[in-house]
Amino acid sequence: MEFASWHISTLANSYGVFFITELDMQFFLTSCVCVCVCVCQNASYLQRPDPDLPICVEQTVLVWFPLAFLWLCAPWHFANLCKKSAKVVAGLLLLTAIAELALTLGEDYGPSSDSTAQKHPAVLYTNPVLFAVSWVTFIDIHLINSVTCREEIADLPRFCLFYISYGLQLIALVLSAIADVSPEVKRMSQMNPEARATFLSRITFNWFNSMVIKGYKRPLVQEDMWDLNEKDSTQAFCQGFEEVMAKELIKARCSLQKKQNKRKTKSDHQNGLAKGVSQDVLVMEETGKKKEKKKKKKDSESEYPNSWLVPTIAKTSKAVLLESAFLKLIQDLLSFASPQLLKLMISFTQDKSSHAWTGYLYAVLLLVVAFLQSVILQQYFQRCFILGMKVRTSLMAAVYKKALVVSNDSRKESTAGEIVNLMSADAQRFNDVTNFIHLLWSCPLQIALAIAFLWIELGPSVLAGLLVMVLMVPINGWLATKSRGFQMENMKFKDKRMKIINDILNGIKVLKYYAWESSFEAQVQEIREKELKVMRKFAYLSSVSTFIFSCAPAIVSLATFAVFVSVSPDNILDAEKAFTSISLFNILRFPLAMLPQLISIMVQTAVSKKRLEKFLSGDDLDTMAITRDDSAAVSMTDGTYAWERDTEPVLKNVSLDIKPGRLVAVVGAVGSGKTSLISALLGELHSLKGRINIKGSVAFVPQQAWIQNATVMDNILFGSNLDEERYRSVVDACALGPDLDLLPGRDQTEIGEKGINLSGGQKQRVSLARAVYSSADVYLLDDPLSAVDSHVGKHLFERVIGPKGLLKDKTRILVTHGISFLPYVDEIVVLVNGVVSEVGSYDGLRASKGAFSEFLETYGKEESSNANANKGLSPIQHLLRKNSSVRSKKDSGDKKGQRLIEKETMETGRVKFSVYLQYLRSMGWCFITWSFLFYFIQNVAFIGQNLWLSDWTEDSVEYFNTTYPNHIRDMRIGVFGALGMAQGTILLADGSISASRTLHTSLLSNILKVPMVFFDTTPSGRIVNRFAKDIFTVDEIIPMSFRTCILCLLGVLGTLFVICLATPIFTAVVVPMAVIYYFVQRFYVATSRQLRRLDSVSRSPIYSHFGETVSGISVIRAYGHQQRFLKQNEDTIDQNLKSVYPWIVSNRWLAMRLEFLGNLVVFFSALFAVISRDSLNSGLVGLSISYALNVTQTLNWLVRMTSELETNIVAVERVREYAEIKNEAPWITSNRPPDDWPTAGNIHFENYKVRYRPELELILHGITCDIQSTEKIGIVGRTGAGKSSLTNCLFRIIEASEGQILVDGIDISTLGLHDLRSRLTIIPQDPVLFSGTLRMNLDPFEKFSDEEIWSVLELAHLKDYVRGLPTGLQHEVSEGGENLSVGQRQLLCLARALLRKSRILILDEATAAVDLETDDLIQNTIRTEFSHCTVLTIAHRLNTILDSSRVMVLDSGKIVEFDSPSVLLNNKQGHFYAMAKDAGIRGGETSKPTDISTDL
Repeated sequence: MEFASWHISTLANSYGVFFITELDMQFFLTSCVCVCVCVCQNASYLQRPDPDLPICVEQTVLVWFPLAFLWLCAPWHFANLCKKSAKVVAGLLLLTAIAELALTLGEDYGPSSDSTAQKHPAVLYTNPVLFAVSWVTFIDIHLINSVTCREEIADLPRFCLFYISYGLQLIALVLSAIADVSPEVKRMSQMNPEARATFLSRITFNWFNSMVIKGYKRPLVQEDMWDLNEKDSTQAFCQGFEEVMAKELIKARCSLQKKQNKRKTKSDHQNGLAKGVSQDVLVMEETGKKKEKKKKKKDSESEYPNSWLVPTIAKTSKAVLLESAFLKLIQDLLSFASPQLLKLMISFTQDKSSHAWTGYLYAVLLLVVAFLQSVILQQYFQRCFILGMKVRTSLMAAVYKKALVVSNDSRKESTAGEIVNLMSADAQRFNDVTNFIHLLWSCPLQIALAIAFLWIELGPSVLAGLLVMVLMVPINGWLATKSRGFQMENMKFKDKRMKIINDILNGIKVLKYYAWESSFEAQVQEIREKELKVMRKFAYLSSVSTFIFSCAPAIVSLATFAVFVSVSPDNILDAEKAFTSISLFNILRFPLAMLPQLISIMVQTAVSKKRLEKFLSGDDLDTMAITRDDSAAVSMTDGTYAWERDTEPVLKNVSLDIKPGRLVAVVGAVGSGKTSLISALLGELHSLKGRINIKGSVAFVPQQAWIQNATVMDNILFGSNLDEERYRSVVDACALGPDLDLLPGRDQTEIGEKGINLSGGQKQRVSLARAVYSSADVYLLDDPLSAVDSHVGKHLFERVIGPKGLLKDKTRILVTHGISFLPYVDEIVVLVNGVVSEVGSYDGLRASKGAFSEFLETYGKEESSNANANKGLSPIQHLLRKNSSVRSKKDSGDKKGQRLIEKETMETGRVKFSVYLQYLRSMGWCFITWSFLFYFIQNVAFIGQNLWLSDWTEDSVEYFNTTYPNHIRDMRIGVFGALGMAQGTILLADGSISASRTLHTSLLSNILKVPMVFFDTTPSGRIVNRFAKDIFTVDEIIPMSFRTCILCLLGVLGTLFVICLATPIFTAVVVPMAVIYYFVQRFYVATSRQLRRLDSVSRSPIYSHFGETVSGISVIRAYGHQQRFLKQNEDTIDQNLKSVYPWIVSNRWLAMRLEFLGNLVVFFSALFAVISRDSLNSGLVGLSISYALNVTQTLNWLVRMTSELETNIVAVERVREYAEIKNEAPWITSNRPPDDWPTAGNIHFENYKVRYRPELELILHGITCDIQSTEKIGIVGRTGAGKSSLTNCLFRIIEASEGQILVDGIDISTLGLHDLRSRLTIIPQDPVLFSGTLRMNLDPFEKFSDEEIWSVLELAHLKDYVRGLPTGLQHEVSEGGENLSVGQRQLLCLARALLRKSRILILDEATAAVDLETDDLIQNTIRTEFSHCTVLTIAHRLNTILDSSRVMVLDSGKIVEFDSPSVLLNNKQGHFYAMAKDAGIRGGETSKPTDISTDL
């Protein structure tokens, strides 16, 4: 026996090389025969209290299995070992193996050997390898054998070698758990400890401990996050994804083409037949129409390539999918080992004669199987979740990339809000489905295996249960179809709602000016109600499926047991059968419960798949539309272009030929196609015919400046390297120097989102500086001078654009409304209704007496003086201005790089209990009580059913060998069935929906009431994130987490109750395990919660950056910076992944530890059952162990769900944060003004002082003035003088810090904001329109009749245009009013003002971006229609205020002059005189420019 001990151990655990000889084979065959014989011969070895293995088994099975494994692994292990520092131990092991070989050789062939004696068996000539997987088992067994053996040691040398070898192997194991790492890996592991994690550390996730401990000690921050592994970065995965996607898309497009061709052939064929068909066919017309409608719907669905996205994902990640599938398969098979062990355990408790060691062996085997299951399951989950993360990332990156290249046709189909939804909700759905994709085959496999094992237990009776399951499939199918419809409907409403939210956030200032918030709130609420209605239907549907599947296992087991005992009187249900079946039914419970969820996830993903496929397969912008040869600088030949494929062309037969270095002006009325021409040259329009050629690179300045949320310098450099000298000259030429002095951090000041802390003029000059710095060959300038003061405009023309400017040698195409610069351009292109009517020089066109000449005659005299002064600088808005009055340069040094947009605030530590309370309150206490009661009853029914079953199995003992009475049988079945049905329960449907409603309403109504300063300092991405991701969490995820939490908690308590009932000694173990459990849970939750918060916070920049990209898409394309923005997007996503990846690992870390606890529960329940088997009946043993087997999963889910709940309840916290921001003054107060107020329109400022925040400087210093009824006041001043602040004060956008404003004797600070704002009218500088109809844009409250609206449209000179639209007033305005020109948008704003008929009108840059003709129309309309009103005009074209009653000149927040224009013009030392001089106005008259150098 002892010889066998070291013999096997040495074979299994030494290290070296193998030699296979004929003798080996002979020995192997002998061994196989031996195994068969020894089972019979050595049965006695096991039939005793201290068992041992038969010698035959030891010499065969224990030798050859490890050897087979080691032969396979030796090459890899040997190669690996050579690289490691454990060579010393390996060398010693090698020496022991050589010593053993030498000893054997010496004994067989040495000088003292006996040649007649039988030689040692051949196996002793093989040198075994170091690490057999079975080293622990075998060495331990033999170690115990060797120690406990009382026989004398027969072979001392081998005995000694074995122990030396054993000791060395223990050292080797310890060393293998400490990783040997190269310096490079060491460096990486400082950034990410996973890089140096050993095998043991990886399977237990011990490498993550440091993060968990850090997270427990203090809340984690973004800086604590580790670097991503190379393979997990966005770029690594997306590269492969995009390559596969391109191939799959080509295939999908080909198959779509074939389908369309088939359809076309078919319809042609049908049309041919139709010609000869008789009149009778008319009868069938009606049914035909219906079919036609369906067909159309189907056709529209199949108009884009589909069914390519899933294959793309599958092919990109096939290796991970196969690896995880293999792990899942092993885990599924292992899960069926436990019921078999349970069966053996029950038979052990029934057979009192069996040896105790058998029970202990079963208990240990239960633990081993459970542990293996845990390790494999966690490795499987880790792979699946990482894959899900990568799929989501790839889709986000693909959507972003597509948005950069998408054509106008495709872009029109998806608004920015919808694309954000694609990136958030739809990509997330794919993430979710990837996590569980293997369940598609695993669930059916588990069901099949469970049924097979049940058949073995219960025979054909199991078919009854199977039939019940089959009957559930069609019900489930119907539920899935219905829920799919609801899901699609829900997504539509979500998109609609997000579209309006986006609109509200983009036009919030206008909403406040017009007091329109309540109208838009009502619109959003209306859509939200529809969304909730669909959600309620969906929830009820889920309730039905939850009810069915809660009852499913109970009904299946009822059907099976009932048939089993009814079929034959001999069939008696004993504990072995019942509880093995129950544990198999418990295994069935998971796939049965998961299938409906899986189908629901698949349904939702199918909807998302369609949406993503439609967007990602849309047409790209035609990059070949513009050629790049050297023929001419810019040429367009016979070009006809439309914004979309099936719309009217906006440019018709346009031909241009522009030579290098020329300055060409493009002029024309509003809507004549000037911007369209620039867009066509950029390749943004759909080409119907003609070609465009541009030589060299392009720089583009759009009409509305696009500014990034970055520093001023970053905006100007726009990705180029800094050249100090060039940079300074550009800043100087673009007149940005004085503005930078005003900024707190000069050019390192961060500009807010959409450039909110810059005025219109400053934004335009930054935009121009960006173009100039880019040093391109061709410059396309879309009216860049429209947003600046006259003197600045002249400066820009002279220093930048004109014949002596920085760009004098470049090709420039300048769209302009001004005419004072036209004499200095090389060529003028006149556009009329999309057609080039004239081209030529200024003098040539004047002489030709054509359209241009008439145009000049009409407007030249009036406008030449300040033709360039289209519009001046809007004052610096809110937050920049906090330092504008402190102008000292020394101050800017220490404020370098001052941030305007602060980092998003993030709650830390435990989620406050008040957050849970708020959510529960939103649900309603009555509802919660009922829900909890239902869940409690469900759990009691579940335990009751199993206790009843345990009692039922005792009948097999009581009625042993006697007839089983029918009435007892029927009672058993009846009660069992009744308790089963009681398990069905309702869902938290109504409650969760009322919570969703309450939270969304409070968020929306509060966001509309917060002061304007909040929107200036908060990127819209953050607010959108609250309405998109957080509300989605509140709607769909939190109710599910709540439900699962309650069920898991009750499940765990139930399990512990049953085990303690069976073996009361178990209570001793419960307490220490509960303590460990508590600590693991606290450690995990602290880290996980903070990681989730970091995920939320780092997600916002992805959407902000995306929104910014969409709004500046034409600029990015024009400069060719797509790659840079793609890289920036990847970096932003990577920042987010840095918190997502650890969160995934934290879940695995937790699961390993909790499952180990759960495995101990199983082990102890089995162990105590063995210890106290004499006092226990087999039914209770079966019950307690089958419950314990279930507890691992439930424990895991409990912590996961409590932390999931705590993590997701953060969404409620984030919503609450924005729902509790301090509001501006109330909309309506008890002090209501009279209905006709203001009747006169008198305005009185009295020592009026204003600051943006209490801690900031004053921006208006004690303004005192009187404005009489019907006076026309012009307000002028340099940038930052406080012009816009004054108008903002009238609307109380900013509140007074001292003083008051009286309008018709009423102090406006005593009124409600809506009462005040609805009685004043403003035409703001940015013409903001909202998605919806034209009518809604004019009259959102529907107060006015159509006649009134048509009459104001006529006054606004839009009547003809609107009449010409197919849908008239119902014409849909696209997002941001993009389907109207800027001039038309401005005219619509005028129409709004005309409709309101208020006595006080404020014009803030009312004639921005309109040509002279339109400007003249607007001015005339204002003069006639508002003659009875008090009008305050912030002047940018000084001539527009020359006929004002008085002019107010502001400087540094004070009134420095206030008198009639004629008086001010005669004061040659005055501010106004200086401004008028700059604008070319002399003493009330205008002078014509003679020479540009003197005039500018």
